[in-house]
Amino acid sequence: MAMNSAKLFFTGKLFKDLPKVIRQMLVGGAAGVVAGVIVGQFAPLWAAALVAGAVSGFIQPILFKDLKYA
Repeated sequence: MAMNSAKLFFTGKLFKDLPKVIRQMLVGGAAGVVAGVIVGQFAPLWAAALVAGAVSGFIQPILFKDLKYA
């Protein structure tokens, strides 16, 4: 099942609106990077990485809630 989904994703047939999926991924990743850089200015690197991962992990389900599968 995972291999089939990965194959569909990489051929661009898993989602109905692939550009929206890519845009949502980039928004989530960018939010994590911004949070990591900001926290990295004031805290150790491990804390910045933790915050960046938490922010990205928290925001992805919110961004992906309206995506439609093909």
